[in-house]
Amino acid sequence: MSKSKKIIVVDDSPAILDSVKLMLNMEGFEVSNYERGTDMFNSLMETSTKPDVILMDMWLSGEDGRDICKMIKAHQEFKNIPVVIMSASRGLGDSAIESGAIDFIPKPFDLGEIVEKIRYYSNASE
Repeated sequence: MSKSKKIIVVDDSPAILDSVKLMLNMEGFEVSNYERGTDMFNSLMETSTKPDVILMDMWLSGEDGRDICKMIKAHQEFKNIPVVIMSASRGLGDSAIESGAIDFIPKPFDLGEIVEKIRYYSNASE
């Protein structure tokens, strides 16, 4: 059996974090949750284990997920990690991609769509 893929989910809504983590865990992914993008980024800088995919909300409390995405992509060791940005602001998909995200998911989202995209991007990074 192959090792489980590591996924980071960043959202300031505990309900979204819990539901996405539960669904991804059920699909065999290893999930770490963060409510703040800077906390996730600092953790990323401190560990030698890189995630296979980062799923991040665009509007975090006091933070813009696009800025966090740019910080990730600015580091050589992290620039190839697929980042998927999600937002209730449906018209901002282009700006998410411009910030370095590989994809954009509008909220409200379908958990099945999240699983499909995470599975796709986690396998594409092999």
